[in-house]
Amino acid sequence: MATQDELEAQVDSFLATKDSREEDWDTLAWQKKPGEQFGRAQLRYMGSGGTGRHESDGNIIQAENFTFSNMFLPPGGEGPEHTHHDVEEAFFVIEGEVELRIHDVEDGTKSAARVLGYRDFMCVPPGVPRSLKNVGEGHAIFCVMLGVGKPQLPTYPETSPMFGVTRD
Repeated sequence: MATQDELEAQVDSFLATKDSREEDWDTLAWQKKPGEQFGRAQLRYMGSGGTGRHESDGNIIQAENFTFSNMFLPPGGEGPEHTHHDVEEAFFVIEGEVELRIHDVEDGTKSAARVLGYRDFMCVPPGVPRSLKNVGEGHAIFCVMLGVGKPQLPTYPETSPMFGVTRD
């Protein structure tokens, strides 16, 4: 049987509060090489997410089955076209308006988009290229979940502004 102190420590190990998180504008800073519109911040709660750089971050809850973070996207900001080959990616808008676009796998010139607003949700299956853009007037804040504890790094098709851009 656990002591009260052990239970308190255990519940704290399951908890990631808003006040204990910091917006990380650097984790995807390399994506600004093709343009400033690709600057955005990640606020990690569980796991490293698709950035693949934060497994040793002691401030996040370690992920076993999925990752969870918030993204901050400035007005006009974009998340470039990319593909997660191993995992579905889910988006849930908390604030703002985010245009989520899927791209044809074989013909990158074809795409379809929907604008998500407050409390709207969209899930993109593995292997489907996706991109997003803040089409609202203020910051967009949305939750991003990846359906595995440690996802592979995404790839960037030839039609993506990130194609050939290095992470260094």
